[in-house]
Amino acid sequence: MSATIVTMPLDRAGLRRLKAPALTLILTAFAAMVVGSIFGPAQALNYANINIYGHLPVASYYQGLTIHGVLNGLVFTTFFNTGVLFYFPARELNMRVNTGWIWLAIVVMLFGLALSLTATLSNHATVLYTFYPPLQAVWSFYVGLALVVVGSLMVAAETIRQRLAWKRANPGRITPLVSYMSVVTWILWGLTTIGIVAELVFWLIPWSLGMLKGVDPLLALTLFWFTGHAIVYFWVLPAYISWYALLPREAGGRLVSDTLGRISFLLFLLFSVEVGLHHEAVAPGIAMGWKMEQMVFTFFIVAPSLLTAFTVAASLETAGHARGGRGWIGWLTALPWDDPSVAGQVLAMLTFILGGATGILLASMPNDALVHNTAFIPGHFHVTVGTATALTFIAMSYWLIPHLTGKRLYGRKIALVSVWLWAIGMMGIGVGLMWQGLYGTPRRDWISGIAHDPYVHVVPMAITGIAGVILLAALICFLIVTLGTLFSAAASPSEVPEIPFANAPIDETSRWVRLTDRLGPWTLVAFVLIAAVYGPLLGILIAHQIPVGANTAY
Repeated sequence: MSATIVTMPLDRAGLRRLKAPALTLILTAFAAMVVGSIFGPAQALNYANINIYGHLPVASYYQGLTIHGVLNGLVFTTFFNTGVLFYFPARELNMRVNTGWIWLAIVVMLFGLALSLTATLSNHATVLYTFYPPLQAVWSFYVGLALVVVGSLMVAAETIRQRLAWKRANPGRITPLVSYMSVVTWILWGLTTIGIVAELVFWLIPWSLGMLKGVDPLLALTLFWFTGHAIVYFWVLPAYISWYALLPREAGGRLVSDTLGRISFLLFLLFSVEVGLHHEAVAPGIAMGWKMEQMVFTFFIVAPSLLTAFTVAASLETAGHARGGRGWIGWLTALPWDDPSVAGQVLAMLTFILGGATGILLASMPNDALVHNTAFIPGHFHVTVGTATALTFIAMSYWLIPHLTGKRLYGRKIALVSVWLWAIGMMGIGVGLMWQGLYGTPRRDWISGIAHDPYVHVVPMAITGIAGVILLAALICFLIVTLGTLFSAAASPSEVPEIPFANAPIDETSRWVRLTDRLGPWTLVAFVLIAAVYGPLLGILIAHQIPVGANTAY
């Protein structure tokens, strides 16, 4: 074990300079979520056979679906993650950050958001968030999304540089847990974006500018899902950071194992990208062997997920017992359910169980083939991203925004209502859509004008529609709390929440801990695995392209 840790302490001015960009990114994320979520209830009502699109300021159901998917699935998550994944490590390591570089990255991201959002709102990019060719969007949509990615990678580079500087100042020391998890998530994001960046830079942007006459749909589909499934882990890992290293202290307990947290994140780094082909299980043109290979890697992801479930549950059980809970479930009821941050995150975990279970189901190619392109898929997707990610981020905001602004949380009881409504609504959306999917109801289709057999569909349709209305109520509650907090009076310093780091003691002599901290070699291993799984397949697809021209009928 080495000598005393060397840090570069932040003075009060430095702390203000650090909070401002983090707050900008997080508020932009929630603004995108609110705008995108406005169209969520309309999607739910569509699946309840109720058409309200004639009353919305969009040209079609598909334009509303594109706005919903892009803002909620891509923009909200990327901006929020970028904010917390640089801010938390900077505070934990107590290192000065190049805030000028962070602000430049934010400008790049906001400019990209403006480009893509203008294209989407003007109905020149109604291609859904998956933007499969031959559907073609205007060039600004693709360039804008590319700039959002570029800006986030700029922040990633600064966070990684910050850890390297800390390691040089503290030779032989193990990276603190939140910083370790944040850097691993950033490395995963860099590897994840290879597919989408290649698709945008080499094919979609030149195609939208008229420099290419067409794009091979199968190649574009494969490059998209190279990123498209792995991005889910980029979305959810910041929630896992909170579950592991922040929530236990909020609940009054402690993290039971620092080592298991590191191992789980390392496994996500190694196995998250090599799984995209399970979204192409029924796609022709790709040999079954490639699909089987990636199906196996998809099951590898179960291990870090179960490690997380065990470790976080044990940490919360410790908190519950410390608060007087007894028995198998007494610890659960003893948790501080009156705290909207704790309640929201625990509800996110509980509802995520359904998402994880159906994820294991969909990892199997025969099962996936049964429900592919049905409403079952967005049902599963909403229970995972809508709870584990979105609900956790909402719950975190109830201490994070007061922390960044120095304001009191407005409407604590309303905040508590919001997380319960969100959990109930998302569970309803998940159950309703998956139920409809088992009957063969298609996904991403305007079905509200189609006649349905009431004896088959009436119950899941009703569940889906009611759930959409509940989610709208949850969104209104969230808006009331957030806006009320932003415009409330400043709190006294003692009332401003600090980051609830709940790190467990690190055994710096452990061979396993020291091995996990060597992120350079592990990144190389992850890259080699990705190259081995995707390299030959992409080489074949690139060598045998069949370009298809554009279909720009929005």
